[in-house]
This record gives sequence, C-alpha cells and structure tokens, in this order.
Amino acid sequence: MKNLILITGGARSGKSTLAEKLAKELGKNVVYIATAIPFDEGMIDRIEKHKNSRPKEWVTIERYRDFNELINNKDFIKADTILLDCITLMITNLLLESGLDFDRCSMFDVEKVEKNIIDEIEKLLFIVEKSNKRLIIVTNEVGMGVVPTFRLGNIFRDIAGRVNQYLARRAQDVYLTVSGIPIKIK
Repeated sequence: MKNLILITGGARSGKSTLAEKLAKELGKNVVYIATAIPFDEGMIDRIEKHKNSRPKEWVTIERYRDFNELINNKDFIKADTILLDCITLMITNLLLESGLDFDRCSMFDVEKVEKNIIDEIEKLLFIVEKSNKRLIIVTNEVGMGVVPTFRLGNIFRDIAGRVNQYLARRAQDVYLTVSGIPIKIK
C-alpha cells in the first residue's frame, strides 16, 4: 500500500513521537485514531499525555473497530493523513471484547478472534486506500521480549506478531524506534 507507514518499537521507544512528527510533516488535515480505552488511572494519565502532545487542530476519533463507519465521518472525509495509535491496544481490546476464557478456549476459537482482528484492519486499509489518504500506524514490537508465562499473553504476542508482519508487508515504509531513535527498515 503506497500510502502506508508502519512504526514499530518497544514500549516508550519513541513510536508515537515519530508518528506525530511524520504526520505534521506530511499532512495538512490530520485525523488521529486513538484505540486506547481509559480503564484505569494509569491509562487515563497516558491518554491525557498523548492528547496534550499533539496539535490542537488535529481531530481525534476514539475507535478500535468498525472502521468502515469512518466513510461517513466528516472529519475523516476532510483528512489527508490518518494516524492510528496503536494496533497492539486495538488487538488487546478485541481479544478482551471476545469474551473468551483464554485458559480453556480452543485454538479454533482463538483463530476466529484473530480473523476478526484482521478483518477490522482490512476495513481500515480498504477505506483509507479507497479514499486516497496517507495512513501512519503505530504498533509495539512484541517479538523481542520474554516469552509470556500465561496463555493469554502467548496468544496476544502471536497475534500481534502476525499482524505486525502483515502490516509491514503491506507498508511502503517501516520504521523501528529504539531509545527515541528512528531506524528506517523498509
């Protein structure tokens, strides 16, 4: 996808800062799609810090699914650049929303949830490409850490890893951020 930029890296590596910098440089009308859900005090604080770091003229849409509904959103229609932060929170939300008992569910059930996640991403990519907009996606690199000791952690890591690979294949440009330093890897 010629207008897709993927930014990956570890926690607090500078991914969002790079994404916001690129969006400022590349876009006149930016829509920020925030996938976080304010479920506790820490996440509420994190969301506030993210809001305060981006330009006030950017429109924020809080959404982690049903991206096909954006086609009727006036702010989305006017935008030339879409910044989605972040895919891994979106995956987390959809995993938890599924209601599965991850300690007891079958791999068939997990595969259905993963297909739903990919379908949501496909909706986003389709609508952005059809609208001829630039898309910047932020995601966490999950393959460099320790192996989770619990099943849900392994399921999350595996799905996020496959989603990241899928997006990297589709992206025109891919950046890895390390300690605030961006490295273009594609």
